[in-house]
Amino acid sequence: MPDRVADYPIDSVFLERWSPRAFTGEAIPEAELFSLFEAARWAPSAYNSQPWRFLYARRDTPQWQPFLDILIEFNRSWVKNAAALVFVISKSTMLPPGKDREVPSHSHSFDSGAAWGALGVQAVKSGWATHGMVGLDFDKAFADLGLVEGWRVEAAIAIGRRGDRSILPEALQARETPSPRLPVKVIAMEGKFRPE
Repeated sequence: MPDRVADYPIDSVFLERWSPRAFTGEAIPEAELFSLFEAARWAPSAYNSQPWRFLYARRDTPQWQPFLDILIEFNRSWVKNAAALVFVISKSTMLPPGKDREVPSHSHSFDSGAAWGALGVQAVKSGWATHGMVGLDFDKAFADLGLVEGWRVEAAIAIGRRGDRSILPEALQARETPSPRLPVKVIAMEGKFRPE
């Protein structure tokens, strides 16, 4: 794996976290999976609304194949070796403090992304790898996962032990490496927005 180098000092866990597709197929104990959810639980959210929910299936359980079937064929081809498949959903309304009616939540997706980020970092710290994806049938996910109005499917996450790239089809082997990032000077601007 090529070394990733930060332009400014950060904890190494952020450089170690990347999104592999090669997984060993090793099972994840439910307690270890719940440790990842525990990290997500402590993410920040507007008004502490905590709009995220994680629907999960571990491999070799009755839920596994129905969850796998929600993904597009390309993602099913490699996720099949993961230990768990998680769907992140979020609630699009919230009950602000002191109010008696729910209001639209502008930040439900943003907040749920913070929770997924915490889960991903905890996974690295715990020896697991994660790969978030939106290559799925969102209508099928909404129906098959039993969602109701006011909830949104955000993404899916494959979790597993990182495997050797040789188990992937040849076309994917070359992509099995940490991706680069834009420089900080491109993503952070003092003052007004300046499009590239």
